[in-house]
Amino acid sequence: MSTPNAHTPAKATSYWDYIRVEQLLALQGGLESDDASLANEEVLFITVHQLFELSFKLVLRELRTARELFFLPHVAEQQLSGGVRSLKRAMTILRNTGPNWEVMETLTTREFLAFRDKLIPASGFQSAQLRQIEILLGLEEPERIALGVEGGYLEALRSHDGTPSPAYKRVEAQLAERRSVRDAVHAWLWRTPIDGCGPNEKDAEARLTRFLERFLAAHALEVDSTAKRAASIARTSDDADMIHKRYEGEKSSVRAFFTPSEADGGSRRRRIRAAMLFIETYRELPLLAWPREVLDALVELEQQFVIFRQRHARMVERVIGRRVGTGGSAGVDYLDKTALSYRVFRDLWAIRTLQVRRDAAPALEHPDFYGFRNE
Repeated sequence: MSTPNAHTPAKATSYWDYIRVEQLLALQGGLESDDASLANEEVLFITVHQLFELSFKLVLRELRTARELFFLPHVAEQQLSGGVRSLKRAMTILRNTGPNWEVMETLTTREFLAFRDKLIPASGFQSAQLRQIEILLGLEEPERIALGVEGGYLEALRSHDGTPSPAYKRVEAQLAERRSVRDAVHAWLWRTPIDGCGPNEKDAEARLTRFLERFLAAHALEVDSTAKRAASIARTSDDADMIHKRYEGEKSSVRAFFTPSEADGGSRRRRIRAAMLFIETYRELPLLAWPREVLDALVELEQQFVIFRQRHARMVERVIGRRVGTGGSAGVDYLDKTALSYRVFRDLWAIRTLQVRRDAAPALEHPDFYGFRNE
């Protein structure tokens, strides 16, 4: 007599049972018990927003996986591929929410107005999972744009009687974790050996300074060469002077970037920024193959988040113009501000401004450290 496998289900599995089709299709009634009495446009509105929430759930899972990996005290090179996979999957999921906005744009203004007042004072701003994604990525509280109604964004998630709603509890729990993807990636970058030297070696600061001075000198030569050519073809002497001043300002800003104040992170922030620069500048070295993929994936992810916000704003403007939002916000103006201001990986974007041609990069003192090894 055969013994049933421990994983054998009690009954044969069907597609509709496995993904709960019947339960899923019963969730589009909005404020009604079911969707039978609703117009197609209202069912469309509800369904599309449910698709967004399901996508957000997947993004949160991938971001948590990546975060926990980079918080490990040591991340082996072969483990980085898993972190990249999670970040790229989150990016791909977010990118593929774009067509949802196109579906929403099939609503005409009058079709939406037919049921819009039913939403008041509800708002997409109350998406707890979207707030969780922002917090999990590392958006700081002072960076948030004011909603425009009384109380902060967390208060807007309370129930109307002031009690903590499920949305409020979700976001409160996310805040309580105090562990963001940015913090995790920064911890990993801080440990990155720069020109063969890790942060805990006795001469780490001196060697980091030596590397940065060599790079800044190479960067200055590149800037001076470009400035000279740009000024030589300027139409007037005043234009030439302005061009020189701008390029001098660029050199000064780059040097300031690598001398952050204590309030801005001090020596730790300096090393993290230098690690970003190092990985991007010497990205062809074998040992930097996966680290560079990590940085590229983070930029792609944030870019998709910016695009997501911009598409949201344009969809809203197209369907209802610049009306006050159902939750009392400034509507499109609020959405545009978040698309412009909600950036988490600013330093990583800034590194793009500092790059030099591959041939202009200073030679490393310990390039063999980053080559293939026979172990």
